[in-house]
Order: sequence, then C-alpha cells, then structure tokens
Amino acid sequence: MTSNNNTPNLLKEILRVVLAVAIIVVGITHFTTPDQYVRIVPPQLPYPTELVYISGFFEILGGIGLLIPFVSVAAAWGLIALFVAVFPANINQALNSIPIEGIPHHPWLYWARLPFQAVLIAWAWWYTQKPAEQPGSFKEQL
Repeated sequence: MTSNNNTPNLLKEILRVVLAVAIIVVGITHFTTPDQYVRIVPPQLPYPTELVYISGFFEILGGIGLLIPFVSVAAAWGLIALFVAVFPANINQALNSIPIEGIPHHPWLYWARLPFQAVLIAWAWWYTQKPAEQPGSFKEQL
C-alpha cells in the first residue's frame, strides 16, 4: 500500500509549476503590452519603458529558473527580489487608480492586490528551502 508521505511534496511541485508558468506569462506580457506597465511605474523612476522590459526579462528568467533544479533556489531568491522591486509600481497603481488590462478597473482591487505581493514573496521563499531527503522521495525515484 502506498503512503501519502509524498503528497505535500507533490503539491509543492505542482504549485512550483503554477508559479513558474504564471510568472513567465506575466513576464511575456511586459514585452507584448509594455505600455500598461509603463503607466504604473512611479514617475520618480527614470527610463520606465526600460524598467518594464528589464522586469519582464527577469520574470521570464526567474520562472524558467524555478523549473530547473540546479538553479531553482537562486531563481526563487531572484523572484523574491523582483517582487520587492516592483512593489512601488503596485503602490503607484493603487494610489493613482491606474488601470491595467486584464484587471477589472476597481480602485479597491488595486489596494487589495498590495497584500498579495507578500503571498508571492512567501510562495517564492518556499522554494528557497531545500527539501528534506526522504527515502522514497520523488527525487530518488528518478
């Protein structure tokens, strides 16, 4: 009979793929529709278009890296840094009620989105933790 000892690890790995794919898709949109992101870059920051492209590049890179075991911990730390770095744009969006495609234009949603950044940081941080090597783990089965 198979035990469910690996269920938490399986869930963690499924959520790793979900985060990676989501962040890659968002990163791609920084290149396909950069203007929507340029609008929320705080006006105090120089070169907003370039900052959008740079953040998009690192989102794509971080998402891909999260899926590669050899670099996944470094990628997770990079995503944490990125989530912190883009937070001022999220604050600017909330303060100035700036609409973005794909997000319903309700100012309260922009404010509600701010704490979600902490969820993203915690989610990425989860992948900075080395899994305990357990007999019968998924890694050993490969």
